[in-house]
Amino acid sequence: MNILKVIHGYPPRYNAGSEVYSRTLCRGLIEKGHKVTVFSRFENPFLPDYHEEHDKDGDIDLWLINLPLEKHRCNISDEQVDLCFKKLLGKVKPDLVHIGHLNHLSSSLVKIIKEQKIPIVYTLHDYWLMCPRGQFIQRKQSADMNIWPLCSGQEDAKCAKNCYAGYFTGVAASEDVQYWQKWIHNRMQYIKHIATLIDAYIAPSQYLLNRFKNYFAIPSSKLYYLDYGFNVDILHGRMRSKDEPWTFGYIGTHIPSKGIQLLIKAFSNLQNSDCILKIWGKFNTQNTPGLQQLIKELPLMIQERIEWCGEYQNDSIVRDVFNKIDCLVVPSIWVENSPLVIHEALQVRLPIITADIGGMAEYVQHEVNGLLFKHRDYADLYKQMHKTYMQQEWINSIAIRGYLGSKDGNVVNIPEHILAVENIYKMFV
Repeated sequence: MNILKVIHGYPPRYNAGSEVYSRTLCRGLIEKGHKVTVFSRFENPFLPDYHEEHDKDGDIDLWLINLPLEKHRCNISDEQVDLCFKKLLGKVKPDLVHIGHLNHLSSSLVKIIKEQKIPIVYTLHDYWLMCPRGQFIQRKQSADMNIWPLCSGQEDAKCAKNCYAGYFTGVAASEDVQYWQKWIHNRMQYIKHIATLIDAYIAPSQYLLNRFKNYFAIPSSKLYYLDYGFNVDILHGRMRSKDEPWTFGYIGTHIPSKGIQLLIKAFSNLQNSDCILKIWGKFNTQNTPGLQQLIKELPLMIQERIEWCGEYQNDSIVRDVFNKIDCLVVPSIWVENSPLVIHEALQVRLPIITADIGGMAEYVQHEVNGLLFKHRDYADLYKQMHKTYMQQEWINSIAIRGYLGSKDGNVVNIPEHILAVENIYKMFV
């Protein structure tokens, strides 16, 4: 089968969950004998907009278009991207297009694909189709000074007032809200139309599937639950370094929705201990210094027990990360749907603490294969972290259960996952 994969970023340039999974999927499809081409973007403000580059990831052809974020942040559709994609579509002539994300590209790609009568499968990684910002978190702090409050659902006026007003225009507040309310209305109407053209949606958690079915009116007949697949060959052989203090770890991007600020606050309460917190992730020029400033305000004895470890490569996650920690913490303040890092930790039987909501609570059950804390509650997170520190043998015994979706505790391997994906493809090809 000839597959064209569309994703808004591809490793190693981008290493968040949807990008890492997309590469794992593409490599798995190649292993099964399929032809795979990827259409994605890169960002280089010193090259012309829409500059095209061709690259390779093994046998995977990568066609990349230059779209610096500061210039293209709020594009719903982009005619130049559409033209480049249409040219590639004619060159590749795929049997099926599998979309992973359209943000930062052009939502009109869906129309172009359907005009060619090519089937479309779309993997849902977040809420971007139903939430313009993708995570149902509001930019404007609430009246009670809650920073990054959760959003209960998409409404044009609310989105304009709490997420977009003041973004770029700088005009009077009422005019600003009116401008963005119209933009959001047009965006949502167009996306809702685009969504009807997609043949099948894959949701990596039941939580996400139900949310799109109940709140975005995607028909049940188009929705398929299928958890992510993993290259288990790189997820084995964990050997914790001996004679080191109990160590908590965070892995991921340094953006507010990931909740590192919550983790730092919870960890700061573990004062009468020798435990350590290690934070991995690519340095973000705005957010990382902000988090470091939070740490500088803590007592020196706490500061000295927090380490910044930089970015890591997923292929060496066991050696470079899991061998160096005793407990993974996933403290996200947005409602995650199926975090890759939770699955990866479950596979190597690494203790996990995460929030009691969404896909996080779907894959980790409290005191069954990990621990849950009340979402956004740093005091309860501290309580669970303290519990693991005080009961280390017990939490390690719980972690042995691993992934709850299988009898042996192992996550879905990529060959098994590819078979399931192929079955969905075959419904339309």
